[in-house]
Amino acid sequence: MNQIIPGKTGANRTQIKLIVIAALSLVLLIPIVMVESIISERKQRRDVAVADITSTWGSPQSVVGPVLIVPYRYYFKTEKDENVDGKIVRREVVQSAVDNAYFLPADLNIDGVISPKRLHRGIYEAVVYSGSVKISGQFPSLDWKTLKIDPKEALWNDAVLTVAIPDLRGAKGALAVQLGGRPFVMLPGSKIPGYASGAHVAVGEPAPGRPLDFSLAIDLNGSSNIQFAPLGIRNIVSLQSAWANPKFQGSFLPVDRNLAKDGFTAKWDVSYYGRNYPQSATERGGGKPEAEAINSSLFGVEFLSSIDSYRNVERSTKYGILFIAMVFIAFFLFEVLASLQIHVVQYVLVGLALALFFLMLLSLSEFLPFWASYLAAAAAATAMIVSYSAKFLGSGRRTAILASELAAVYGYLYVVLQLQDFSLLMGCGLLVGGLGALMYLTRNVNWYEIDDQGAG
Repeated sequence: MNQIIPGKTGANRTQIKLIVIAALSLVLLIPIVMVESIISERKQRRDVAVADITSTWGSPQSVVGPVLIVPYRYYFKTEKDENVDGKIVRREVVQSAVDNAYFLPADLNIDGVISPKRLHRGIYEAVVYSGSVKISGQFPSLDWKTLKIDPKEALWNDAVLTVAIPDLRGAKGALAVQLGGRPFVMLPGSKIPGYASGAHVAVGEPAPGRPLDFSLAIDLNGSSNIQFAPLGIRNIVSLQSAWANPKFQGSFLPVDRNLAKDGFTAKWDVSYYGRNYPQSATERGGGKPEAEAINSSLFGVEFLSSIDSYRNVERSTKYGILFIAMVFIAFFLFEVLASLQIHVVQYVLVGLALALFFLMLLSLSEFLPFWASYLAAAAAATAMIVSYSAKFLGSGRRTAILASELAAVYGYLYVVLQLQDFSLLMGCGLLVGGLGALMYLTRNVNWYEIDDQGAG
């Protein structure tokens, strides 16, 4: 009669089963990775559709300006070779060149009314808007002394007032500006370095010692967001909109905001201390306002669409291995504690049903709100697994335990997806709780005895 030695003959049974279950869990990550690939593809299609919509309506807009650009003549000494009586003589001569001086307004006031709406291309949507923006303020008496420029050398015949707008196709009607009480129609083209799109207008020399007042009304179409540059010493921006789901963004947040179901109002009061470009500068002296520096100081509002379902589905797939592990551990406990025998094929089919949940969630979320698609996909996956497992579990109580576990895990994941800042903490809590429960339930299990019984 052969003697059964614990850990030698039958001890491998449990270990082999655990290894097989672990291997199956890893293999079942393949369909989840395939779902992630589909998510990426659908996101690309969505982005193409949104880009197609916005290309005809208007891209995200930012209003940069106005900036007063005044060319001036400056003089410098250089050496020049001259022919004097057949000899080459190097002499010092004075030459002239033209440079640009840039002046930013002292006060900049912006009032905007933005009216967003949704446009659709197939199953995809983009948030676009029509906006009316009124800009006013003044340029102070120009400080030529600080720039070391002789005011008499200013070339006012070539001076321009300019604004930059990324997508001028969204502008409706002619852009007209009031300068010192006189109306001017602006021409296409930005003169601010680094900005190709915008408008400009020639300006005459203002009265000496007096500020130059300006006002400009812009009606434009755009999409997704609108931003402004704090070019003034003090910048006051007021926006109102019927959009109930704004996201304030950029380098500065509003000092006052009012959010309601029927829209929002917001006000910014920004000084020039929060940016890294001066109020006046020349090209040769450095410090001129450039696109990179200005873009880093932009602020405004983004008009959020519905929750990004693709992002939520993608985040949910990160927990795929946790889903599979929790259910497989429950089946393994049924085998150990209830002396059931569950075949590897049954593990595989249940794991595929768990993976199918993510594909169902992705497909449904393109047509339904995320909460509804999540509920439907979770209910379908739970029904498939519970109805299939009821036969080999052999007990209504065990089936109810499995159904409760699935409901708890799906519910827990939904909460994790909603609490983005606490998702890591919540996921860690589930792992700790699951491992603790497993250790508690198996604290009295004699694994050698189970293996010996299986071997016998």
